[in-house]
Amino acid sequence: MRHTILIALVSLVIFSCKKDSFSSTPSLKYKSVNVNVLSPGEVVKFKLSFTDAEGDLDSIYIEKVNPSCAKSHTVDRYYLSDNIVKLKSKSDELLISFGYRVDRYPLIGEPKCDFNDTCYFRFALLDKAKHKSDTVRSENIVIIKQ
Repeated sequence: MRHTILIALVSLVIFSCKKDSFSSTPSLKYKSVNVNVLSPGEVVKFKLSFTDAEGDLDSIYIEKVNPSCAKSHTVDRYYLSDNIVKLKSKSDELLISFGYRVDRYPLIGEPKCDFNDTCYFRFALLDKAKHKSDTVRSENIVIIKQ
């Protein structure tokens, strides 16, 4: 009887201790943004989280979409380095920042039409093996035209 209980306890411990298992294809989740209206001199910060089994992230695609003004539409690819994300990390957060006429930040792109940009952003990760994450989307952000 004692052996049966001991075997049951050992089995329970072995099967309940499960390691974190991440897919080889990166997973990306949109978490938040710090502003919903962006004026000149301000910075917008998008918070994302990711997982990747190998921790071999290569780049992130960022698309700015304004359904009312096709001229404001942009797609950019940014290569990731250790100062952006801890490379080889299998799970972490990303903070993506853009400035609107702010030095030392990538530019967000000013409105190209004669009105404010009401836009949203889409993000997708690519790893070194060319696996692409699902695309995640931000809420709408208004970029004030001046």
